[in-house]
Amino acid sequence: MTGTPPVPDGGTGLRAAHVSRTAGGALVLDGVTLAPRPGTLTGLLGPNGSGKSTLLRVLSGVLAPDAGVVTLDGDPLGSVPRRALARRVAVVEQHAGTQVDLTVADAVRLGRIPHRRAWSPTTAADEEAVRSALVRTGLADRAHRTWRTLSGGERQRVQIARALAQEPRELLLDEPTNHLDIQHQLDLMTLVSGLRLTCVMALHDLNLAAMYCDHVVVLREGRVAAAGPVDEVLTEELLADVYGVRAHITRPTGTDRPHIRFLGPADLPHGAARRLC
Repeated sequence: MTGTPPVPDGGTGLRAAHVSRTAGGALVLDGVTLAPRPGTLTGLLGPNGSGKSTLLRVLSGVLAPDAGVVTLDGDPLGSVPRRALARRVAVVEQHAGTQVDLTVADAVRLGRIPHRRAWSPTTAADEEAVRSALVRTGLADRAHRTWRTLSGGERQRVQIARALAQEPRELLLDEPTNHLDIQHQLDLMTLVSGLRLTCVMALHDLNLAAMYCDHVVVLREGRVAAAGPVDEVLTEELLADVYGVRAHITRPTGTDRPHIRFLGPADLPHGAARRLC
């Protein structure tokens, strides 16, 4: 279904209703509604500056909306205690860095902070959560490696493992595939799509979104331009309208997922666009 998603009904999960947010006097989000289905991967798409990262920060509680409301299980996000929110909602940023050369295991243990009192020692439950997160992300054999020895793809997996150690039900990811080679992009997307958490991920690569996302929300200038199942939303018409590009969309044999072949800017004559391929 394209167009504005239905207004959340106050049910379970993380939901945004008619959220707006300004920055520097400019409207960055304008009446955005989002209600990701439990256990699915929702892709946030849109050109640069369309509001994807700001929406994730509003969903995480880092930013408060200027209008509208974000709720968690029907409660306004601002009324949820920070520790309780951190136990439910985990965030993976675009870039991960540290001035301290932590081991992989120690970095993942940071995800247990919301479950512990200040200065309290780790518990058996903490260590089991860390062990499970390392196994799920394929990092068990790297637990004692230090941060500086890791590749970009490994660092992103560590950040996902840290998030999983929080034992969240909702996971927000801001363009986690940026600066990764194609193998690591596919590895990461396969990992996230198999978690069966409620995931909302900002993405630039439309073919990755088409391959892995259950639903997509396309933003344009802070508004929802389209939302719904991938095969209904990602059309040649939408790509021309929102991204200003000409594209040919096919569905490879054995799948109903679209594959996008970009032909060039939408304003170029057909023959000129073809010569760009």
